[in-house]
Amino acid sequence: QVQLVESGGGLVQPGGSLRLSCAASGSIFAINTMGWYRQAPGKERELVATSTNAGDTNYADSVKGRFTISRDNAKNTVYLQMNNLKPEDTAVYYCNYNHYHNLDRRVYNYWGQGTQVTVSS
Repeated sequence: QVQLVESGGGLVQPGGSLRLSCAASGSIFAINTMGWYRQAPGKERELVATSTNAGDTNYADSVKGRFTISRDNAKNTVYLQMNNLKPEDTAVYYCNYNHYHNLDRRVYNYWGQGTQVTVSS
């Protein structure tokens, strides 16, 4: 079991910045992927950015050049630096952790509670 605790959300004006943090605890596998997804009102949850333990990253096109995902493997923590925020970035942001379990050939997937990010003037 993996627990994820998120922090850093809040209200910011367009063009501003926020940094989200997510700390994982529990049965952490060395080989894993952590990342951020978001869900805006009336929309499906969508990928924002992910990062493997090795540092391979993936970003949604809408945030490329503005958001940066990073992680501290020693702390089992992933960060999302969000710059030049836009109103369309407003959403609940969810931290995600997953790893592949070789024995049963399944991906084990865990979610944080979510943190609200509101971009408004």
